[in-house]
Amino acid sequence: MPTIYVYSPSGAVRDRAGVRRALRRLQEAGYEVTLDPAALARHQRFAGDDATRLQAIERAAASGADVVLTTRGGYGLTRLLPQLPYEAIAASVQRGTAWVGLSDFTALQMAVLARCGTPTWAGPALLEDWAGEQLDDITVACFDDLAHGVGEGTGWRLPLADRRAHPQLVDGWQLSDGLLWGGNLSIVAGLVGTPYLPTVEGGVLFLEDVGEHPYRIERLLTQLWLAGILPRQRAVLLGAFNRYQLTPHDRGFRFESVVAWLRERLPGVPVLTGLPFGHVPTKVVLPVGRRVDLVVQGREVLLLWG
Repeated sequence: MPTIYVYSPSGAVRDRAGVRRALRRLQEAGYEVTLDPAALARHQRFAGDDATRLQAIERAAASGADVVLTTRGGYGLTRLLPQLPYEAIAASVQRGTAWVGLSDFTALQMAVLARCGTPTWAGPALLEDWAGEQLDDITVACFDDLAHGVGEGTGWRLPLADRRAHPQLVDGWQLSDGLLWGGNLSIVAGLVGTPYLPTVEGGVLFLEDVGEHPYRIERLLTQLWLAGILPRQRAVLLGAFNRYQLTPHDRGFRFESVVAWLRERLPGVPVLTGLPFGHVPTKVVLPVGRRVDLVVQGREVLLLWG
C-alpha cells in the first residue's frame, strides 16, 4: 500500500471540508495517508508563518512516505527558498520519496534542482484534484502509476496548427536525452537572476500558468527570451494557460498570438502546445529534473522517461 504525506507549504487551506473529502477518497483508493499537523494552520494568507511551513517541509522530508503531496498552491514557497532543508529533501528522494505538486510548488522544484540536482514530480495537488465533485480518470491513473513506481511516460495529441508550424516534425522525429524542467511560468520567470533557477542547456522546458492575460504571458516569456534561457532549450512544451478574460481592446490578440510570436523568436526550437498539465482537471505527471525522450508520431507526441 503506497503511503502519502500531505502538507501545506504555500497558501492557507480555505476548504477544510474539501481536505477531508480528498483524504477519504485517497484512502478509499488504497493509499495510506498522513496529514501534517500544521496542514490547516493559517497566518495571514499563508499556511502558517514561515517557520511553521519550513517545519512542515522538514517533517515531510523525514516522513519516509512514497509520495509527499501539497494540499494546494497559492504563494509562499519563494520566500522560503534560502532556508529550505535541501539536504533533507535530497536524502528523502534518494530513499525513494516522490515530491509532487504544481503551481507555487514550482519554486521548490526549481530550487532543489538548482542546488542539489534533485528531481521531483510536477503533478496534482490534494484540493485541486481530489476534492472536486468528480475525479479525472487520467489524473488519477497517472498519479497511481507514480505512487506505485510504474510510470514510464505520457503523451498527448498535437494540435494540427503545431504540425503546420513545424514541418520538421515528420513521423518518427525524436529528441533524445533532454533534461525536463519548468512548471509555472510566473514562478520560473520570477527566479531569473537568482541562484534558485537551474541553468539548463539543451533541455525540454515545459510551462503553464493560470489567470494571466496573454499579454502578461508574453511579457513573462519575453523575460525568459531576453535572459537567453529560451534559445538554449531544445524544445518548449506549453500546457494550459487559462482562466483569463479577453477584452475588446485586445483586437484579436490572444494566446495563439503569443505562441506565434514565440515561434518567430525561436527558429529551430519546436514550441508544442496541448500538453495536458496545469490548472485543469486532466493533468499528467512529469519528472522534473530527469532525462526524457520526446517522440512525434503523426499528431501523437510521446514523452518518455522509463
